[in-house]
Amino acid sequence: MARDTVDMELIHSRDELVGWLEAGAKSGPLRLGTEHEKFPFYAANCAPVPYEGANGIGALLEGLRQRTGWQPIIENGKSIGLFDDANGGAISLEPGGQFELSGAPLLSLHETAAELDSHLADTNAVAEKLGIRFLGLGMSPLWTRAETPVMPKSRYRIMMNYMPKVGSLGLDMMFRTSTVQVNLDFTSEADMAKKLRVSLALQPVATALFANSPFTEGKLNGFRSFRSEIWRDTDNARSGMLPFAFEDGFGFERYVDYALDVPMYFIKRGDTYHDVTGASFRDLLSGNFAPMPGERATKSDWVNHLSTIFPEVRLKRYLEMRGADVGGRDHIVALSAFWVGLLYNGASLDAALDLAKGWTAAERQKLRDDVPRLGFDAEICGRSMRDLARDCLAISRAGLAARALRDGTGADETRYLDLLDARVASGHSAADDLIAAFNGRWNGSVLPAFAECTL
Repeated sequence: MARDTVDMELIHSRDELVGWLEAGAKSGPLRLGTEHEKFPFYAANCAPVPYEGANGIGALLEGLRQRTGWQPIIENGKSIGLFDDANGGAISLEPGGQFELSGAPLLSLHETAAELDSHLADTNAVAEKLGIRFLGLGMSPLWTRAETPVMPKSRYRIMMNYMPKVGSLGLDMMFRTSTVQVNLDFTSEADMAKKLRVSLALQPVATALFANSPFTEGKLNGFRSFRSEIWRDTDNARSGMLPFAFEDGFGFERYVDYALDVPMYFIKRGDTYHDVTGASFRDLLSGNFAPMPGERATKSDWVNHLSTIFPEVRLKRYLEMRGADVGGRDHIVALSAFWVGLLYNGASLDAALDLAKGWTAAERQKLRDDVPRLGFDAEICGRSMRDLARDCLAISRAGLAARALRDGTGADETRYLDLLDARVASGHSAADDLIAAFNGRWNGSVLPAFAECTL
């Protein structure tokens, strides 16, 4: 997330929280916003990039500010990101220095591809002068936690102290993983519920298609997507497959009740983050908040709290698809194409819902648990993930074709799925190709990844 919300209007009731989500329903054209993270490293020695120093991440942000004209996001006197007032995009820092683009809300995948190309051109032009390049993998393949830098963001300090109390891999999630996600609109409560159910059920398909994190500390880790596996032992109170979303009557109220019961991390007052880890938002809403007596809930508190909930699909005033490892340029655009094709056409949305119809919560959970290790070899209800992915891609392609949005060459959006069709046809994810390279031409070293997997 680029920056925490600042809106000190008081919230007095649960109904206002429900209303805030409900106000996210869109009546105009549906848009998409693509986010991706990447690991900065020094080209000379494949070392991670610290914040400080003449060739550090702070200097990279300043160079980008000068090049793009975007406005700085400042915390405690240090730049921690940039935002584009004109279009809505932003650049932010993840805990271990992962460099994130939060793309602007756009109408087409063609615009998304152009935005990504512009961003990569800008970042690489500035980074090259600093000896920095960017790695597009879902897990940093070489560095230990101790070797990974820590960014100067107060909310991350609070999370760092809390994570080991609720899971064994939370610090790995924070410091050593990178993802790509797409944020998508809904038009009503019923549309939200339908899209959330489809995307939750099929999120493991995205995990398999985009698996790209088979290395940890210079060795194979036994997974296609170790980034996805990490989420299974990060903090189960705020992650997972949300089985309640498939229950009759699910809507905004039920999600609010879930979010109210997720333990808080912090509240922000002025420029200060206050550690309230484990506290209840219900108590803050009622005015009975033991960590900070007398404090009352504000819109900022609610929006920021929702940003600290990490299910496979997250509901804000839009839906966030959270199941994929980051990869190369085409990989990033393909993630958005996959979900836009499934969710933004009525016939495709219905067909996708039919694919997962009849799956039980236990079956959905088992698929989610198996995919990080097995990838295309995972199964549900006697079907292989590879076959399921093939069907999903056909549905997505039909949805994109129906949108009939063409670029300057006359090509429609379906071409952004070509990479995924090739992966399913071969039966090999990006992770499978990396594993084969490691065991073959890379001679048991991950160092070639720093040359072959750059963005």
